[in-house]
Amino acid sequence: MALDTSSNMGIPSVAAPDSNFGVSVRVILWIILPVLTLGYLFWDAFIYLFAIWTTDENYGHGIFVPVISAYLIWQQRSRLRERDSSGTWFGFGLVLVGMGLYLVGELATLYFLLHLSFWVMGVGFILAFWGYRVVKRIAFPLAFLLTAIPLPQFFIQTLSAKLQLISSQLGVGCLQVVGITAFREGNVIDLGPIQLQVIEACSGLRALFPLMTLALICAYFFKDRMWKRITLFLSSIPIAIFLNGIRIGIVGMLVDGYGVGFAEGFYHFFEGWVIFVLSLFLLLLEMWVLAGLGNHGSSRISPNPQSAGLSTLPHRIASLPDPDRGPGSRGSSKAYLCSLLLLVPFLVAATQISAREEIVPARTSFLDFPMQVGIWKGQAYPMEQAFIDTLRFDDYLLADYQQGTDPPINLYLAYYQSQKKGQSVHSPRTCIPGGGWEIESLEDIRLDGMKGANPSLWVNRVMIHKGAQRQLVYYWFQQRGRIMTNEYLVKWFLLWDGLIHNRTDGALVRVTVPIASGADIEASEGTLQAFVKSVGPVLPDYIPDGPSS
Repeated sequence: MALDTSSNMGIPSVAAPDSNFGVSVRVILWIILPVLTLGYLFWDAFIYLFAIWTTDENYGHGIFVPVISAYLIWQQRSRLRERDSSGTWFGFGLVLVGMGLYLVGELATLYFLLHLSFWVMGVGFILAFWGYRVVKRIAFPLAFLLTAIPLPQFFIQTLSAKLQLISSQLGVGCLQVVGITAFREGNVIDLGPIQLQVIEACSGLRALFPLMTLALICAYFFKDRMWKRITLFLSSIPIAIFLNGIRIGIVGMLVDGYGVGFAEGFYHFFEGWVIFVLSLFLLLLEMWVLAGLGNHGSSRISPNPQSAGLSTLPHRIASLPDPDRGPGSRGSSKAYLCSLLLLVPFLVAATQISAREEIVPARTSFLDFPMQVGIWKGQAYPMEQAFIDTLRFDDYLLADYQQGTDPPINLYLAYYQSQKKGQSVHSPRTCIPGGGWEIESLEDIRLDGMKGANPSLWVNRVMIHKGAQRQLVYYWFQQRGRIMTNEYLVKWFLLWDGLIHNRTDGALVRVTVPIASGADIEASEGTLQAFVKSVGPVLPDYIPDGPSS
C-alpha cells in the first residue's frame, strides 16, 4: 500500500490496492471510521432519542426530521459535487466544543447535552472536511435537525404549565361566548355539575412543536422576502395556542351537551387531529395571503430549494471571505486530520466516564418515617399511580400530620437517588397549577430558630387558592447537603456535583396547611413554621447530606 501524495480538496488520500471494491481505503479512514466511532459513543443517546420520538407525543414528529433533512441535502447533491471549498480550523474548534458538551452531558447525565453535542460534532467534522461553502449550502437541513432534539424536561414542565393556563382561559372564553356558564380555577374548567381539568396532555405542546416544525419547512420553500418567511414561522405559535383553546372550548360544549365521553378516548384523539389539520390549513392560507402582499402575486412556494426564499441567505453570506481561501488549502487536511486524532483520547475518556458508577448514598426508607413528629401525629396514604408515573421518584412520603382540632398539615417528600437524564425533581411552581390551584404570591423567606447545625432555613413561601379554598405552602430542595429555593440553582449544582462528586441524589420537601375562611393567616403560618422546625432535624436520616458528611 502506497501513500498517494496527490491532494483532493487539500486532503491527502490513501490509495486502495484494488479499485474493484468500489469503496477506497481513504473513504473508510476519513469518513466511515469517525461515523462508526460516534455511533458507538452516542448509541445510548440515540436509543433514548428514538424512545422519545415513539412515546412522547410532543416529539412524535422527530422521527421524520432526519429523513427530511437527508432529502433536502440530497437535493443539493449536484452543487455539493462542486469541490470549490476546503476545510477550516473552525470545524476543529466545533469538534472540541462538541466533545466538551458530550463529557459534561455524560458526567451530569443530561441527554439534551448529549444530543446537542452530536449535532455540534457532526457540523464540526463537515466544516473541517469540506469547509464553509458546503455547510452554507446545507445550512438549513443541518439546522432543521435541531427541531428533533427534545428540550430539557424542566423547561417543558414550565412551558406546559403556562400553556395549560392560557388554554384554560381561551376555552372558558369560548364557552361563555356561546352562552354556556363556565368558570376557571387554575387549569380546571367548572361547568357546574362537571369539571374539566386541562392536563399536561392538553396544554397544546403536542400541536405547537409539530406545527412550528412544519412552518419552518414552509418558510424554507416559500420564495419571498425574509420578513414574510419569519412572520410565517412565528405565526405558527399563536395559531397553535389559539386553536388549542378553541378545541378545549369545543370539548366543553360537547361535554355540556352530551356527557363526559366526549372529553376522552376516540373523540379526544379525533378532536386533536381535526384542530391540527385546521392549523395547517390556516398556515397555508397565510402563505397565500403573504404571497400577494406587495408582489402582485409573483411569490410562490418553490419545490426547488435552490430557488426557495431561504436559499438566498446562504448566497448573501457566501460573499463573505473564508478563513481558508480557495480549493486545495492545506488547512483542510490538517483541520480534519487533527479532528480525527482527537477521537482517540476522546474515546478513552468517554469509555472511562461511561464505566463510572454513580455514588448512591445509604439512607433510611420513607416507609420508616416517624408518624409522630413533635406534638403532631401523622397518617400516611398512597399517591395515585398516574402521579407516580409522572414524577418518577425512587421513594416518597405523603402524610397528614395533625394536633387536636387544628387543620392537618400535609407533608410531601420525594427522593431521587439518581437524577439522571430526564429523571429529576418536579418544582411545585409548575405542578401547583395542575390541580386547579392558582398562585397568589411567591417569595423566599428565612426561618430562624431551626435545630441542628444550621440555625436558619430558607424556604419558598407560596399562597395559593382555588375558588374559596386557600392554602399556604412551604417548599425547598434538599440536595446533597444543600438547601435551595431556586430551581435553576438546583440544576447548576446537579451538574456540578455530578461532575465533581459523582452524585445526583436529592429530594423535594413540601409542607402545606389549609387556610379556612376567616382564619387568622398569621396563626396558621405560625403552626406551619413550628411543624417545619420539628420535622427538620428528622430529615437527614432519610435525605443524605453532602459528600463531606
